[in-house]
Amino acid sequence: MVVPSAARMLITRNLLYTGITRAKKLLIIVGIEKVVEFMIQNVDIKRRNTGLEYKMRKAF
Repeated sequence: MVVPSAARMLITRNLLYTGITRAKKLLIIVGIEKVVEFMIQNVDIKRRNTGLEYKMRKAF
């Protein structure tokens, strides 16, 4: 899993959790240790505006 130095709102604990749980046999995290530590501490959850709810309501 590549962990880039990106905007703080993008590097969240949820993203790290997803990478870890999707690994089948082995996970290698490539990136700066401080960024990974920040991800572990970053519990901010941002609301995603995907428009999925609108699309689902329009479909039915």
